[in-house]
Amino acid sequence: MIHAKQYGSSGPNLIVIHGLFGNADNWHSIAQSLAEHFTVHCIDLPNHGKSDSMSDASYPKMAEAIFDWAELNKINTFYLLGHSMGGKVAMQMAANAPVGKIEKLIVVDISPVDYQPSHTRILEGLKAIEKSQPASRKEADALLSSYESNLAVRQFLLKNLVRSEQGFTLELSVNNIADSYSTILEKPVMENVVDIPTLFIKGENSDYIVAQHQEAIMALFPNASFKIITDAGHWLHAEKPLPFTSLVKRFLQ
Repeated sequence: MIHAKQYGSSGPNLIVIHGLFGNADNWHSIAQSLAEHFTVHCIDLPNHGKSDSMSDASYPKMAEAIFDWAELNKINTFYLLGHSMGGKVAMQMAANAPVGKIEKLIVVDISPVDYQPSHTRILEGLKAIEKSQPASRKEADALLSSYESNLAVRQFLLKNLVRSEQGFTLELSVNNIADSYSTILEKPVMENVVDIPTLFIKGENSDYIVAQHQEAIMALFPNASFKIITDAGHWLHAEKPLPFTSLVKRFLQ
């Protein structure tokens, strides 16, 4: 089952999909702001947050899980926004959706290309937390710091910590993510061109969307437009929430 958080209850449906190691809560403040105009549904992807675990978490399988959730909740048409890995899930959904189901698509700081591995040490660190079940958040951070030196990245990862009777554990299926990691790095499985109006938003300082990706994007998304948020990296929605939210509203309205 897919778990989701709803914000607002008037206006068209907007489904928001987080990235790798994230969850619905990452989008809390953005969703609150967008809820003035939309009924916002922030999804926990399989293996993340409170959603079920999934072995072999391929893009077609994750896309299908969200379509099933939408059908169950009688959400027949919607706008779709995905960040990073969630952007790839969103692209996969757009490629598979029947005409008219997804009205507009926003892809945040990711391209439909294969990426090089960059989370191997993080996965080792998360496995170490799972194994030792630290007694406090401070202890978990100390453990993770041996694998990831960047404090902001660690703080983001440790948002997945939950207290259990044995100590702190993670609301992530770390082993499933590790097993699916090579698939996660690949581009979505897209056999059709996507004609839906699509906005790609890039963080100026991020290298997840680069100039040489434009050809691949335009070949699959001929109806794509591009915006850059200045002085922002890969987490542009967290770094620059106001310009980000206004871009989203302007494109969807």
